[in-house]
Amino acid sequence: MTGCFRAARLVAWTNAVLAGRASPDLAAACVVGGDPPHRVVGVLDGDGRVRPLLAETLAETLPVLLARLAGAGQAPTARLLLPVPGDPTGLPGPGPFTDAALAAGEAAVLPGPAGPSGLVPQPGADGVRWVAFALDGYGPPALPSLAEADRALALAVREATDVLLGLDVARSDDADLEVLDAVRDGRLDGDGLAPGYPARAVAVLSRARRLRTVVAVAAAGDGAAVTARESALRAAALRPLDHAARLAEMAAYNVLAEREAGPGR
Repeated sequence: MTGCFRAARLVAWTNAVLAGRASPDLAAACVVGGDPPHRVVGVLDGDGRVRPLLAETLAETLPVLLARLAGAGQAPTARLLLPVPGDPTGLPGPGPFTDAALAAGEAAVLPGPAGPSGLVPQPGADGVRWVAFALDGYGPPALPSLAEADRALALAVREATDVLLGLDVARSDDADLEVLDAVRDGRLDGDGLAPGYPARAVAVLSRARRLRTVVAVAAAGDGAAVTARESALRAAALRPLDHAARLAEMAAYNVLAEREAGPGR
């Protein structure tokens, strides 16, 4: 199931700090949640060398990173990316950052005095390590706005309604049925957005997460499909649903950056 991505929490709370809606210490605690300690390593540049993420020294903790970003007067333009193999939407192209983001299925793009950096979480036995990558020349990706993503999400659901209604939920196992019940009850909505996000972003995020969870359950079994052709048609109908839901989830987290970019972005 999808849950809440660590990069999503980092983006939301970084933007809250940069908008003056949360302190670096509170934001860092919300990013870490129930995880073991998080630490940030320096930027890996194109030559594989590590250089400072901000200022003169490496930011080793999230509170330090967030405090330095706030002190540098950065606007709330942190962005979330949720790439999957075959759909690297928002990534800058081939390179170490793209490889790491695809492997993790998530990444945060943070602003900085020297330009944006891409951060990818790497959980380990001793905690979560955020590896940062220099994104020299990286501009805001051509991602849909929150309104566009919301409309695309609704359209994708309508176009796949026949397939979803054709899924034989009765053939799902007990675990799947429990997941679907939890989706209906909102128990799998995950973390909310940080202070400063509009109500529409909260609503879009909830719908996107619920849809991604349903798609994951549907894709895990054969449902009502009894032939290879029916299975292929069913999988083909589910793929654009997941794509639309991922774009909507990104748009919900990126709406503050969208506002900073203005209508002519």
